Amino acid sequence: MPTGTPEPAGRRPPVRDPEAPRRVTLLELFFDLVYVVALALISRNLMGEVSWERAAQSLVMLMAIWWTWAITTLVTDLYDPQRGEIKLLIVAVMFGALLMTTAIPEAFGARGLVFAGTYVAIHLGRGLFLMPAVRRHPQTRRRAIRIFIWFAVSAVPWLIGAVAAHGAARLWFWALALAIDYLGFRLAYPVPGLGSVPDAQRNVTAEHLSERYQQFFIIALGDAVLVSGTVFSLHHSEVENLLAFSTAFATTLLLWRIYVHKSGELLPEAIARSTQPSRFLNTAPYTHLLMVAGVVTSAAGFDLVLLEPTGHTPPAWLAIILGGPALFLAGRAAFEYEVFSRVSLSRPGGVLALLCIAPAALFLAPLYAAVGAMLVLAGVAVADHRRSRGRPPEEPAPPH
Repeated sequence: MPTGTPEPAGRRPPVRDPEAPRRVTLLELFFDLVYVVALALISRNLMGEVSWERAAQSLVMLMAIWWTWAITTLVTDLYDPQRGEIKLLIVAVMFGALLMTTAIPEAFGARGLVFAGTYVAIHLGRGLFLMPAVRRHPQTRRRAIRIFIWFAVSAVPWLIGAVAAHGAARLWFWALALAIDYLGFRLAYPVPGLGSVPDAQRNVTAEHLSERYQQFFIIALGDAVLVSGTVFSLHHSEVENLLAFSTAFATTLLLWRIYVHKSGELLPEAIARSTQPSRFLNTAPYTHLLMVAGVVTSAAGFDLVLLEPTGHTPPAWLAIILGGPALFLAGRAAFEYEVFSRVSLSRPGGVLALLCIAPAALFLAPLYAAVGAMLVLAGVAVADHRRSRGRPPEEPAPPH
């Protein structure tokens, strides 16, 4: 082919054109529908039998489901989602994520192999698909090889846990597998002889990546709304029913407000201003996982309160009702640090307030514990408003 002649589209590797717009595609939004169901099942699983072991199991399943979404989002940021082969890949991952979702209720029982096997198939299959697709692009191919090798290593404890372990043993094997997956990403997938993925290949796009994380957080809030709208007890007085429902709705609204206030709105600009966009790539999956875990746990708390608003609050219930907002605030503090390189005192203050009301809430009805959590979040939201009222819009942190 003569020099300067454009390569036919069918022969070009399906990587993003640096100059092309990177708005979220309709197929990516369609892909997200799977996670509405997944998060709902995880929150139901958490409150089905309230115990520390069940909480650990729910966390492992959430981390696995989240990682399929986060890595697929990264793929659609680095590769061109308008290309036919990438569209096919997204649809295949969507099918796999839906299959994983169907196994959530019995992932630590009879359907463990479906859950773990599908997770492994998604990540290894993606690598097997991408490596030949980018064979004419050596750097991109080496990146795909590095990622594939790390997922191949983590596949071992995933499958051992599914086939040869049960109960707590399965939980430990899968926790090890997730540790490998999450650590590999954080270290940029180092492989002997190949090194780590260069920073130049880890740069992200402000417009696309920020939209995707914002959209997933809204999906998590959708789980809370779903619980509020469907788990409405008819076994108590109408006043108790309405108060529990109103508390759940107000708490969901406050979670949204605290997320979007400044940091959520300015995330695209913060990424764009940074001279090291990969800094956000390194941290955003973890901070948003904490916030999503907080919302999912809060939704499980809504479920408990809506079904049984009266009586004393068991310690395990209290851990869910107050722990959800606390997890969210911890993640929100880390998220704020990403954008502004500082943390408002209202974030740790809110966590401390939740810890302070916990002893008294043990002697109160679940409904009053939920009201206490809502009031703490309202205090955080008011503090945010007071801090920004009358001041010029705050800018993201200077480039690093």
